Amino acid sequence: MDQKILSAVDHTLLTQTATWAEVKQICDDAVEYQTASVCIPPSYVKRAKEYVGDRMKVCTVIGFPNGYQTAEVKVFETEDAVRNGADEIDMVISIGALKDGDYETVKSEIQAVKAACKGRILKVIIETCLLTEDEKITMCRIISESGADFIKTSTGFSKAGATFGDIALFKAHVDAGVKIKAAGGIGSEADAEKFLALGADRLGTSRIVKLAKQEHVESDSY
Repeated sequence: MDQKILSAVDHTLLTQTATWAEVKQICDDAVEYQTASVCIPPSYVKRAKEYVGDRMKVCTVIGFPNGYQTAEVKVFETEDAVRNGADEIDMVISIGALKDGDYETVKSEIQAVKAACKGRILKVIIETCLLTEDEKITMCRIISESGADFIKTSTGFSKAGATFGDIALFKAHVDAGVKIKAAGGIGSEADAEKFLALGADRLGTSRIVKLAKQEHVESDSY
């Protein structure tokens, strides 16, 4: 596995059934394979950060997976995550507000969460599979104006995940300073390479490190 791919991966475990033993394992794997971060449920952030220390960045999710909490709740979640040691925050937008055309609410919520991050990286999940192309382009503009660091495709908990077309669309419409995260359904090294080539800076996936581990086992067996 190309280290360039691994270093772009947010090694992710967000299932409802995730146990500490499983979170600890993905932390160990992330450190071994030098991924960008581990992305884990908020309830494990404090324990995970105490475990990995400075060896790995810890990312967590806010307003996840539906995005319909109030802005105040998302800000509280973010403040709690930061207190617990989170290095990066991935928040879900208010999709209903976007569809209502209430763009100021969407933007102000992102800005409020960004302020609560206290300088930490903020990635904004827009759940592309639920949006029209015009809505995706609108979100490129809103996120570019909001001060957030990344636009992110998906939670991985809805109808579909990242597509090559969405990454190309983002690249064409976000400001130069906004980075791109593809997440959901990235299952092969070839897919990962193509997402990066199209302009993604991060990949949210659990499968890439699993593939790297499998390659390592197979190479050891020869």
